[in-house]
Amino acid sequence: MTATAPSLARTTATAFLPRLVLVLAALLATLFTAAGPATAHAALTASDPKDGSVVATAPAQVSLSFSEKVAMGDDSIRVMDPQGRRVDTGELRDMCSGSIIRYGTALHTGLPNGTYTVAWQAVSADSHPISGAFTFSIGAPSATSVVLPSRQAGDGPVGIAYDIARYAAYGGFVVLVGGSAFILLCWRRGAAERPLQKLVLRAWVTLTAATLALLVLRSPYTGSGEFADVFDLNGLKAVLETKTGASLVSRLLLLGAAALFIAVLFGSFARRQENGDGSENGTATATAEDAKDTSDLTFGLGVGGTVVAGGIAATWALSEHASSGIQTGIAMPVDILHLMAVATWLGGLTALLVTLHTSTAISHAAVRRFSRIAFISVLVLAATGLYQAWRQVGSWSALTGTGYGQLLLIKIGLVAVLIGVASLSRKWTARLAADGDVSRETATATTTTTAADAEAELEPEAVTVPEHEHEPVTVPADPERAAQLARQQAARTKARKQQIRDADPDRTGLRRSVLTEAAVAAVLLAVTTLLTSTEPGRAAELETGRGAGAATAVPNRPIKFTLPFDTGGQNGKGTARLEIDPGRTGANTLHLWIDDADGKPLDAPEVKVSFTLPAKDIGPLPLVPDRAAPGHWTATGVQLPLPGDWRIDVTVRTSDIDQVTVNKNVKIG
Repeated sequence: MTATAPSLARTTATAFLPRLVLVLAALLATLFTAAGPATAHAALTASDPKDGSVVATAPAQVSLSFSEKVAMGDDSIRVMDPQGRRVDTGELRDMCSGSIIRYGTALHTGLPNGTYTVAWQAVSADSHPISGAFTFSIGAPSATSVVLPSRQAGDGPVGIAYDIARYAAYGGFVVLVGGSAFILLCWRRGAAERPLQKLVLRAWVTLTAATLALLVLRSPYTGSGEFADVFDLNGLKAVLETKTGASLVSRLLLLGAAALFIAVLFGSFARRQENGDGSENGTATATAEDAKDTSDLTFGLGVGGTVVAGGIAATWALSEHASSGIQTGIAMPVDILHLMAVATWLGGLTALLVTLHTSTAISHAAVRRFSRIAFISVLVLAATGLYQAWRQVGSWSALTGTGYGQLLLIKIGLVAVLIGVASLSRKWTARLAADGDVSRETATATTTTTAADAEAELEPEAVTVPEHEHEPVTVPADPERAAQLARQQAARTKARKQQIRDADPDRTGLRRSVLTEAAVAAVLLAVTTLLTSTEPGRAAELETGRGAGAATAVPNRPIKFTLPFDTGGQNGKGTARLEIDPGRTGANTLHLWIDDADGKPLDAPEVKVSFTLPAKDIGPLPLVPDRAAPGHWTATGVQLPLPGDWRIDVTVRTSDIDQVTVNKNVKIG
């Protein structure tokens, strides 16, 4: 058969512009977003005392501030002395107020000098566990026997098992929804094809099993990290009371409805399509009533399947990253659309690949319909992906300066390759459309003759070979001979189907290009898997500079830090507590408190403050605050012209000759 190249009309501007828009939109979406389950973990933005700080007197409590809402319990914050003994009361204090997310725990009184360790664990609003540890010292640093945990919450074997179940759930959802959509929208005759039936059924089983695994692993995943806690009924009960637990249970209920959908799709609907005319009795001509019944059944399956698929997608949107952060009312429906578009595109691609590999019955019209649907799906992905990108990344600096952004840059190249391969698939689809059905019938007739000749050579003895594989076969009474003939018949049938498939070069080319698309998509999915376990750019930038030598500016929260000092003279030891409100560029209000070694206000003869931005060669900008009360100085209208990492120097003089300058780096947004 001679392949016919697409006509010149197919390469006109009318056909070219939509492809160009498709490529640009997909690249822009991928530039800023990770399709699927990208996380938006909460970040620890501040602590009091600061990590690595040295305070003059024992604090009454330890408090932690986060970038978004978290769930914590009474044992979520633990404070240990240098010998590893607990020195906190074990009672969690909810100190949240408005946009400020802060929790703390009280400490026992009379704590001696030394280095103390704070270990904490929480579950962020997007359902991911987070944890960390830091140290602070009272008086002066000391040796400590406490070993900081090297494993984060959600790591270890339980974390690996939970991640496998999570990605299996996403994969099952994609194939379940995409395979069903491919049958209803592109090739209804496929409902009667065994390979497609197996594909969709296995996807349903995978999604169901993965959801059950996520439910039972949730407690050890967010808690101890031990597999033994899978059997802890109290832990399971606690999980069911959380947003994530409720979403998983809802997903299982919706999967029950999905099972009913599959039963109808591969039951009565498949029988109607197998008859070829939409009738149930197999007559050659369908009555008007049969046609109406088939149309009503198709419409019902379409509406019901969309509702169930949207509901399953909502179980992710309502419990993970879309449900936290900014504009959640918009983000959750956008996330549902995003997941549905991913499933329609990639799941449909999987169904098309299976069909091209196992069946010769699919028409070029069905392939063209899928090509159009894939085009629309990618446009939806582009629109929803750009919005998700803005929420997750937020800036070009986060794109290029964080691990999350760098993975996105890798993903750009993969999507560019995927779009290129997809364009080849569209060309093969156009060739199929140009060739039409006549060439296929000719190829089928030729290969059928060839297969018949091959059968004669394979089996010299008399045996009835049916022209249709559903007709009965005459076999001898000898069971061994019968089994041998059955194997030969199966081999001939398989060879005949393969010859028919390979006789059409356009169909073979399309099958290979779709296989390449699937391989690239698998690599792309692996990169996306890494993205889901990487802290998003927004959270990473919020957490930047939260070490011992820096403080982080958080929107709507003043910058507060404490600096110990020692001028070297009599009564020269103490602490300087500084507060900058709002801690942003522009005008700020400064408060400075000076306390002696006993924690009482120290009315120092002189205090001075200066601001320096080394990256821009600005400063030092000197400031002499006004004395407001004993040990308290203030200044208003303190101008910080540019964002960046500012060094704040505080000079304290306790006598005519005893003076010291201490400094701290703070991030001004």
